[in-house]
Amino acid sequence: MKSQWRSFLLAVGFFTRIPVPALPDFKESDLNQAARYFPLVGLLVGLLAAMVWWLAHGLFNPALAVLCSMAATILATGAFHEDGLADSADGLGGGMTGERKLEIMHDSRLGSYGAIALVGILLFKFEALSALAPAILPFALIASHALSRLAAVYVMATANYVRTAGKAKPLATTLTRQDIVYASVFGLLCWLGFALMLGINQSLMAAGHFLLITSLPVLVVWQMWRQTMLRQIQGYTGDTLGATQQLTEVAFYLGLLAWERLA
Repeated sequence: MKSQWRSFLLAVGFFTRIPVPALPDFKESDLNQAARYFPLVGLLVGLLAAMVWWLAHGLFNPALAVLCSMAATILATGAFHEDGLADSADGLGGGMTGERKLEIMHDSRLGSYGAIALVGILLFKFEALSALAPAILPFALIASHALSRLAAVYVMATANYVRTAGKAKPLATTLTRQDIVYASVFGLLCWLGFALMLGINQSLMAAGHFLLITSLPVLVVWQMWRQTMLRQIQGYTGDTLGATQQLTEVAFYLGLLAWERLA
C-alpha cells in the first residue's frame, strides 16, 4: 500500500500543481507504475472543476460558471495538457520531416498552428459545456477528465515513445498489463458511474444507447489522432499525450450533446 500511495502521489505531483509530500529516493523508473493513476488524477481534476462550476453557478450566469470551471482546471494542471496540444499542433503542422516535427515540438515558443489549436480547443470546450444541461454538467466534467486521461494511457500502451529526452517526457514509457487494468478500472468506472447517475441503468437499451453515443466520438478521435502520430512521427511524445487528453475530452462532450439531442 505504501508503494501504491507513493505512485499515486507521484502521478498527482507530475500532472498537477497540487502540493504533495516530498518523495525521497526518487528514481525515473518509479514513473512507470505511477501511470496507472493517470485517470485517477483526472478524477481529482474533474471533481475540482465540478465543485468550482457548482459554486460559480450559484453566483454568476451560466457562461461565467463554465469559464470559472475551465480556469480552475488550467490552474490545477498548469496548462500541462493545453501546452502539449499547442506544441503538437506546431510540430505536426509546421515540420516537413519527422525529425523536424519533433524539433519544433521541443521549442517552447508558440507558433501559429499552436495558437490556432489552443484557441480552438478552448472555444470548443466553452461552447460544448455551455450547451450541456446543468443537471449533468458536473458529472460530465468528472467523467471526461478521467476518461480522456485513460485515452492517453491507451496511446502509451499501443505506441512507442519517440523522444529520449526533453521537457515533455511522459509519465511512463513502459506499461505492464496490470498498469493498464488499473488505469482502465479508474477511467471506465467514472464513465459507467456517470451513466448510473443519469438513471439509465433502469433500461439495458437506454444504457447501451448512452454508452455507444458517448464513446463513439472518443474512439473516432482517439484512433484518428493515434494514426496521425504514427504516420508523422512513428509514435508519441509527452506533448502528443497532452493533445490526446484535450481532444478526447472535447470529443466526450460532443458525444454527450449528441446523446442529449437523440435521447
